[in-house]
Amino acid sequence: MSRIAQTFDALKEQGKTGLVTFITAGDPAPELTVPLLHALVEGGADVLELGVPFSDPMAEGPVIQRACERALTFGVSMTDVFGYVAEFRKTNQHTPIVLMGYANPIERMGQSEFVRRAKAAGADGAIVVDYPPEECEAFAAEMKANDLDVIFLLAPTSTTERVKQVARHGSGFSYYVSLKGVTGAGGIDTADVAKRVAAIREHVKLPIGVGFGIRDAQTAKSVASVADAVVIGSRIIQELENTPKEQGPAAVRAFVAGIRQALDAR
Repeated sequence: MSRIAQTFDALKEQGKTGLVTFITAGDPAPELTVPLLHALVEGGADVLELGVPFSDPMAEGPVIQRACERALTFGVSMTDVFGYVAEFRKTNQHTPIVLMGYANPIERMGQSEFVRRAKAAGADGAIVVDYPPEECEAFAAEMKANDLDVIFLLAPTSTTERVKQVARHGSGFSYYVSLKGVTGAGGIDTADVAKRVAAIREHVKLPIGVGFGIRDAQTAKSVASVADAVVIGSRIIQELENTPKEQGPAAVRAFVAGIRQALDAR
């Protein structure tokens, strides 16, 4: 059983909603990536998403686009990302790490090589925004053969057939994008999310995390009533943008702790 599956099983036993947090590797500075990962866990994150910097992050809003640009300015590569994961694993063997990014860097490296290196570094899965399930069956199979999960995105516009494809090929958890648009957009309609998540559950038996647009404790608490996990990314990046670099880990730890407290108070 993967670390992600173990984590969600434990959360279910405890009656808790999972908290999935995102940062971009190398932002705001390469030497802060591993301390930030540890700070997120200390604040109460259950699963970590580590963004792989990419020059054309099509699903991302301005906040994460800027994070990618800053990381690329430092020359952060996929090899560096694997290094951050391996460094984190020296002192944390239990918190799942999901690599989130785009197909181009994986294709350039080669799918098998990516799987091998992700496994060796200690990663637990991947979200590849532009790998639709019908086009990456072999990749998903190779990931699963190496005990790595492939997490697919579902959106308000996803058809029933797409949901069924995710049910066939996905593992770990499924990520429901609560808004039509990019990361960091505002205004979640919780009633609509509840209806669509219920429809997804008819076919997908994995835990469902909901993200895009969750910006504060109140929104997180509201979404938690219908999801197995809430996913927060852009708001954490904004916290880093508004904080002196050396204070970044403490700032995100405090922000995440507030979200965790709200989720646990349900």
